[in-house]
Amino acid sequence: MANDTLGEGAAHLTGESVKRRDFLDLVAWSMAAAGGASLAWPFIAQMNPSADVLALSTTDVDLGPIPEGQAITVVWQGKPVFVRKRTAAEIKEAEDVPLASLRDPQTDQSRVKPGKDVWLVVIGICTHLGCVPGGNKPTENRGPFGGWFCPCHGSAYDTSGRIRQGPAPLNLALPPYEFQSDTSIRIG
Repeated sequence: MANDTLGEGAAHLTGESVKRRDFLDLVAWSMAAAGGASLAWPFIAQMNPSADVLALSTTDVDLGPIPEGQAITVVWQGKPVFVRKRTAAEIKEAEDVPLASLRDPQTDQSRVKPGKDVWLVVIGICTHLGCVPGGNKPTENRGPFGGWFCPCHGSAYDTSGRIRQGPAPLNLALPPYEFQSDTSIRIG
């Protein structure tokens, strides 16, 4: 009955005004969403790592100066990383260890890059209480298995960084790394 009093033209305008109102609602909500996104963006962007953190996310290591049977310590993300150039005898010894005798069984091949088994790269933090084991310098005690030795509680690691005695529950952790060339790696 309301349409009868408004006439035929009013019904047409009412349909057009509904379309216009829907368009204005759409524009208003779009502007509100864009405004909300522009307010939220700085808060989201501040969660990205800063330039100094990004600089520490990777470490390049020159392998050239490391003599066979020796290791160096580099820092990656604030952690010591041991990079050792193993001798053929150390590799053979690590490969000959029966997995059943290991607390945290891993093969030597699973702890090195294929074809690059002379290089062992491990995070140098004892898995018992977070100490830094010795064994990178020729004068340091490498323990009974020729790898690393943590004198704090007697954890001994072999030449593959696997726990062999002491209270440490796990092998030395392996960081992500890749060979850039035959004489350099990138950790991280």
